[in-house]
Amino acid sequence: MQRAILIMFVAMSLIPAGDSAGKILTSELGVAPVFVAWSRFALGTLFLIPFVPPQTRDLFGNWRIWVRAAMLCGGITCIQTALQTEDVANVFAAFFVGPLLSYVLAALFLREPITILRSTFILIGFLGVVLVIRPGIGVSAGLLWALAAGTFYGIFLTMSRWLSDLAPPLALAFSQLIISAALLLPLGLLHLPDFTMPVVALTATSAICSMLGNLLMLFAYRLAPATRIAPMIYFQLLSAVALGWLLFGALPDMLTWVGLAVILGAGIISTRLR
Repeated sequence: MQRAILIMFVAMSLIPAGDSAGKILTSELGVAPVFVAWSRFALGTLFLIPFVPPQTRDLFGNWRIWVRAAMLCGGITCIQTALQTEDVANVFAAFFVGPLLSYVLAALFLREPITILRSTFILIGFLGVVLVIRPGIGVSAGLLWALAAGTFYGIFLTMSRWLSDLAPPLALAFSQLIISAALLLPLGLLHLPDFTMPVVALTATSAICSMLGNLLMLFAYRLAPATRIAPMIYFQLLSAVALGWLLFGALPDMLTWVGLAVILGAGIISTRLR
Protein backbone atom coordinates (compact mmCIF):
# COMPACT_ATOMS: atom_id res chain seq x y z
CA MET A 1 0.00 0.00 0.00
CA GLN A 2 2.83 2.42 0.85
CA ARG A 3 4.36 1.79 -2.57
CA ALA A 4 1.07 2.60 -4.31
CA ILE A 5 0.70 5.84 -2.33
CA LEU A 6 4.25 6.89 -3.21
CA ILE A 7 3.59 6.20 -6.90
CA MET A 8 0.37 8.24 -6.78
CA PHE A 9 2.20 11.08 -5.03
CA VAL A 10 4.68 11.21 -7.91
CA ALA A 11 1.92 10.85 -10.54
CA MET A 12 -0.17 13.67 -9.07
CA SER A 13 2.90 15.92 -9.09
CA LEU A 14 3.80 15.09 -12.70
CA ILE A 15 0.40 15.94 -14.19
CA PRO A 16 0.30 19.57 -12.89
CA ALA A 17 3.99 19.85 -13.85
CA GLY A 18 3.09 18.98 -17.44
CA ASP A 19 0.32 21.58 -17.42
CA SER A 20 2.68 24.16 -15.92
CA ALA A 21 5.10 23.56 -18.79
CA GLY A 22 2.15 24.08 -21.14
CA LYS A 23 1.30 27.35 -19.37
CA ILE A 24 4.82 28.67 -19.94
CA LEU A 25 4.53 27.74 -23.60
CA THR A 26 1.21 29.50 -24.11
CA SER A 27 1.47 32.50 -21.78
CA GLU A 28 5.17 33.38 -22.11
CA LEU A 29 6.35 31.94 -25.43
CA GLY A 30 3.22 32.59 -27.49
CA VAL A 31 2.57 28.96 -28.47
CA ALA A 32 -1.04 28.18 -29.40
CA PRO A 33 -2.89 26.08 -26.77
CA VAL A 34 -4.17 23.72 -29.47
CA PHE A 35 -0.57 22.93 -30.50
CA VAL A 36 0.36 22.13 -26.89
CA ALA A 37 -2.63 19.79 -26.64
CA TRP A 38 -1.88 18.09 -29.97
CA SER A 39 1.84 17.68 -29.25
CA ARG A 40 1.01 16.06 -25.91
CA PHE A 41 -1.15 13.44 -27.62
CA ALA A 42 1.25 12.93 -30.54
CA LEU A 43 4.36 12.49 -28.40
CA GLY A 44 2.48 10.31 -25.91
CA THR A 45 1.44 8.06 -28.80
CA LEU A 46 5.04 7.69 -29.97
CA PHE A 47 6.27 6.86 -26.47
CA LEU A 48 3.64 4.14 -25.97
CA ILE A 49 3.90 2.39 -29.35
CA PRO A 50 6.46 -0.23 -28.14
CA PHE A 51 4.18 -1.26 -25.27
CA VAL A 52 0.81 -1.49 -27.03
CA PRO A 53 -1.07 -4.80 -26.44
CA PRO A 54 -2.06 -6.76 -29.58
CA GLN A 55 -5.81 -6.41 -28.95
CA THR A 56 -5.67 -2.60 -29.17
CA ARG A 57 -6.50 -2.60 -32.90
CA ASP A 58 -9.96 -4.01 -32.21
CA LEU A 59 -10.90 -0.91 -30.21
CA PHE A 60 -10.89 1.44 -33.19
CA GLY A 61 -14.07 -0.05 -34.64
CA ASN A 62 -16.05 0.95 -31.54
CA TRP A 63 -17.72 4.38 -31.85
CA ARG A 64 -17.70 4.84 -28.06
CA ILE A 65 -13.88 4.82 -28.05
CA TRP A 66 -13.91 7.72 -30.52
CA VAL A 67 -16.41 9.73 -28.48
CA ARG A 68 -14.39 9.12 -25.32
CA ALA A 69 -11.19 10.30 -27.02
CA ALA A 70 -13.00 13.38 -28.36
CA MET A 71 -14.00 14.29 -24.80
CA LEU A 72 -10.38 14.04 -23.65
CA CYS A 73 -9.29 16.01 -26.70
CA GLY A 74 -11.71 18.83 -25.84
CA GLY A 75 -10.73 18.78 -22.17
CA ILE A 76 -6.99 19.08 -22.72
CA THR A 77 -7.41 21.81 -25.34
CA CYS A 78 -9.68 23.80 -23.02
CA ILE A 79 -7.39 23.47 -20.00
CA GLN A 80 -4.39 24.64 -22.04
CA THR A 81 -6.45 27.62 -23.21
CA ALA A 82 -7.41 28.37 -19.60
CA LEU A 83 -3.79 28.20 -18.43
CA GLN A 84 -2.82 30.81 -21.01
CA THR A 85 -4.36 33.55 -18.83
CA GLU A 86 -5.26 31.99 -15.47
CA ASP A 87 -3.23 30.81 -12.45
CA VAL A 88 -2.52 27.08 -12.28
CA ALA A 89 -4.25 26.62 -8.89
CA ASN A 90 -7.43 28.39 -10.05
CA VAL A 91 -7.59 26.33 -13.24
CA PHE A 92 -7.21 23.04 -11.38
CA ALA A 93 -9.85 24.05 -8.83
CA ALA A 94 -12.39 24.84 -11.58
CA PHE A 95 -11.30 21.74 -13.49
CA PHE A 96 -12.27 19.57 -10.52
CA VAL A 97 -15.90 20.11 -11.42
CA GLY A 98 -15.14 17.07 -13.64
CA PRO A 99 -15.12 14.37 -10.92
CA LEU A 100 -18.24 15.95 -9.40
CA LEU A 101 -20.04 15.85 -12.75
CA SER A 102 -18.86 12.29 -13.31
CA TYR A 103 -20.52 11.22 -10.06
CA VAL A 104 -23.86 12.57 -11.28
CA LEU A 105 -23.52 11.15 -14.80
CA ALA A 106 -22.49 7.72 -13.51
CA ALA A 107 -25.57 7.63 -11.28
CA LEU A 108 -27.90 8.72 -14.12
CA PHE A 109 -26.53 6.69 -17.03
CA LEU A 110 -24.52 3.83 -15.48
CA ARG A 111 -26.91 3.26 -12.58
CA GLU A 112 -24.07 3.39 -10.06
CA PRO A 113 -25.32 3.49 -6.46
CA ILE A 114 -25.46 6.84 -4.68
CA THR A 115 -25.90 7.72 -1.04
CA ILE A 116 -27.22 10.85 0.65
CA LEU A 117 -23.98 11.31 2.61
CA ARG A 118 -21.70 11.03 -0.43
CA SER A 119 -24.02 13.25 -2.48
CA THR A 120 -23.81 15.84 0.31
CA PHE A 121 -20.03 15.93 0.15
CA ILE A 122 -20.13 16.09 -3.66
CA LEU A 123 -22.37 19.16 -3.34
CA ILE A 124 -19.99 20.67 -0.78
CA GLY A 125 -17.13 20.10 -3.22
CA PHE A 126 -19.10 21.93 -5.91
CA LEU A 127 -19.59 24.86 -3.52
CA GLY A 128 -15.79 24.91 -3.17
CA VAL A 129 -15.50 25.26 -6.95
CA VAL A 130 -18.02 28.14 -6.81
CA LEU A 131 -15.86 29.86 -4.17
CA VAL A 132 -12.90 29.72 -6.52
CA ILE A 133 -14.59 30.84 -9.74
CA ARG A 134 -17.10 33.24 -8.07
CA PRO A 135 -19.53 33.33 -10.99
CA GLY A 136 -20.88 36.70 -11.99
CA ILE A 137 -20.25 39.59 -14.32
CA GLY A 138 -16.53 39.65 -13.56
CA VAL A 139 -15.75 35.93 -14.03
CA SER A 140 -12.68 35.54 -16.23
CA ALA A 141 -12.64 33.82 -19.61
CA GLY A 142 -9.82 31.58 -18.32
CA LEU A 143 -12.02 30.13 -15.59
CA LEU A 144 -14.83 29.54 -18.07
CA TRP A 145 -12.39 27.56 -20.24
CA ALA A 146 -11.36 25.61 -17.11
CA LEU A 147 -15.00 24.81 -16.37
CA ALA A 148 -15.44 23.64 -19.96
CA ALA A 149 -12.35 21.44 -19.52
CA GLY A 150 -13.81 19.98 -16.33
CA THR A 151 -17.11 19.28 -18.10
CA PHE A 152 -15.34 17.41 -20.90
CA TYR A 153 -13.29 15.53 -18.31
CA GLY A 154 -16.36 14.54 -16.30
CA ILE A 155 -17.90 12.96 -19.41
CA PHE A 156 -14.54 11.31 -20.19
CA LEU A 157 -14.35 9.79 -16.69
CA THR A 158 -17.89 8.44 -16.95
CA MET A 159 -17.20 6.91 -20.34
CA SER A 160 -13.96 5.42 -18.99
CA ARG A 161 -15.96 3.57 -16.34
CA TRP A 162 -18.47 2.50 -19.00
CA LEU A 163 -15.73 1.10 -21.27
CA SER A 164 -13.31 -0.22 -18.63
CA ASP A 165 -14.06 -3.87 -19.47
CA LEU A 166 -13.33 -3.52 -23.19
CA ALA A 167 -9.53 -3.78 -22.97
CA PRO A 168 -6.52 -3.48 -20.62
CA PRO A 169 -5.75 0.04 -19.33
CA LEU A 170 -2.68 0.42 -21.57
CA ALA A 171 -4.73 -0.36 -24.69
CA LEU A 172 -7.40 2.15 -23.69
CA ALA A 173 -4.74 4.77 -22.92
CA PHE A 174 -3.09 4.29 -26.31
CA SER A 175 -6.41 4.47 -28.16
CA GLN A 176 -7.31 7.79 -26.57
CA LEU A 177 -3.88 9.25 -27.36
CA ILE A 178 -3.72 8.25 -31.02
CA ILE A 179 -7.35 9.22 -31.76
CA SER A 180 -6.94 12.59 -30.03
CA ALA A 181 -3.69 13.19 -31.95
CA ALA A 182 -5.50 12.42 -35.21
CA LEU A 183 -8.47 14.67 -34.37
CA LEU A 184 -6.24 17.64 -33.54
CA LEU A 185 -3.69 17.05 -36.33
CA PRO A 186 -5.03 19.73 -38.74
CA LEU A 187 -5.19 22.40 -36.03
CA GLY A 188 -1.83 21.35 -34.58
CA LEU A 189 -0.10 21.67 -37.94
CA LEU A 190 -1.87 24.97 -38.59
CA HIS A 191 -0.41 26.45 -35.39
CA LEU A 192 3.16 25.17 -35.55
CA PRO A 193 5.46 27.41 -33.47
CA ASP A 194 9.05 28.36 -34.12
CA PHE A 195 10.97 25.38 -32.75
CA THR A 196 13.46 27.15 -30.51
CA MET A 197 15.25 25.18 -27.79
CA PRO A 198 12.91 26.42 -25.00
CA VAL A 199 9.82 25.51 -27.07
CA VAL A 200 11.15 22.03 -27.89
CA ALA A 201 12.22 21.36 -24.30
CA LEU A 202 8.95 22.55 -22.75
CA THR A 203 6.83 20.73 -25.34
CA ALA A 204 8.66 17.48 -24.54
CA THR A 205 8.39 18.16 -20.79
CA SER A 206 4.64 18.79 -21.05
CA ALA A 207 4.05 15.55 -22.97
CA ILE A 208 6.37 13.35 -20.91
CA CYS A 209 5.11 14.56 -17.53
CA SER A 210 1.48 14.08 -18.56
CA MET A 211 2.08 10.63 -20.04
CA LEU A 212 4.17 9.37 -17.10
CA GLY A 213 1.72 10.78 -14.57
CA ASN A 214 -1.22 8.99 -16.14
CA LEU A 215 0.72 5.74 -16.60
CA LEU A 216 1.90 5.77 -12.99
CA MET A 217 -1.68 6.34 -11.88
CA LEU A 218 -2.79 3.24 -13.81
CA PHE A 219 0.06 1.26 -12.23
CA ALA A 220 -0.90 2.43 -8.73
CA TYR A 221 -4.49 1.25 -9.32
CA ARG A 222 -3.08 -2.22 -10.01
CA LEU A 223 -1.23 -2.26 -6.67
CA ALA A 224 -4.00 -1.14 -4.33
CA PRO A 225 -7.82 -0.90 -4.20
CA ALA A 226 -9.32 2.08 -5.99
CA THR A 227 -11.06 3.21 -2.78
CA ARG A 228 -7.66 3.65 -1.11
CA ILE A 229 -6.00 5.34 -4.08
CA ALA A 230 -8.76 7.66 -5.32
CA PRO A 231 -8.30 10.36 -2.60
CA MET A 232 -4.75 10.94 -3.81
CA ILE A 233 -6.14 12.40 -7.05
CA TYR A 234 -6.94 15.55 -5.10
CA PHE A 235 -3.25 16.01 -4.34
CA GLN A 236 -3.11 17.64 -7.78
CA LEU A 237 -4.62 20.74 -6.17
CA LEU A 238 -1.75 21.01 -3.70
CA SER A 239 0.80 20.39 -6.45
CA ALA A 240 -0.84 23.06 -8.60
CA VAL A 241 -0.63 25.62 -5.78
CA ALA A 242 3.03 24.78 -5.12
CA LEU A 243 3.99 24.93 -8.81
CA GLY A 244 2.06 28.16 -9.31
CA TRP A 245 4.05 29.73 -6.49
CA LEU A 246 7.46 28.31 -7.48
CA LEU A 247 7.20 28.93 -11.23
CA PHE A 248 4.95 31.98 -11.52
CA GLY A 249 5.05 33.60 -8.08
CA ALA A 250 1.26 33.27 -7.82
CA LEU A 251 -0.52 32.46 -4.57
CA PRO A 252 -4.32 32.18 -4.22
CA ASP A 253 -6.27 34.84 -2.33
CA MET A 254 -8.14 33.99 0.88
CA LEU A 255 -11.44 32.95 -0.75
CA THR A 256 -9.57 30.72 -3.20
CA TRP A 257 -7.67 29.09 -0.32
CA VAL A 258 -11.02 28.37 1.35
CA GLY A 259 -12.42 26.96 -1.90
CA LEU A 260 -9.36 24.76 -2.42
CA ALA A 261 -9.65 23.44 1.16
CA VAL A 262 -13.36 22.68 0.67
CA ILE A 263 -12.73 20.84 -2.63
CA LEU A 264 -9.82 18.89 -1.14
CA GLY A 265 -11.63 17.94 2.06
CA ALA A 266 -14.96 17.06 0.44
CA GLY A 267 -13.23 15.09 -2.32
CA ILE A 268 -11.16 12.98 0.05
CA ILE A 269 -14.09 12.29 2.38
CA SER A 270 -16.45 11.38 -0.47
CA THR A 271 -14.00 8.85 -1.90
CA ARG A 272 -13.58 7.22 1.51
CA LEU A 273 -17.30 6.69 2.06
CA ARG A 274 -18.85 3.34 1.24
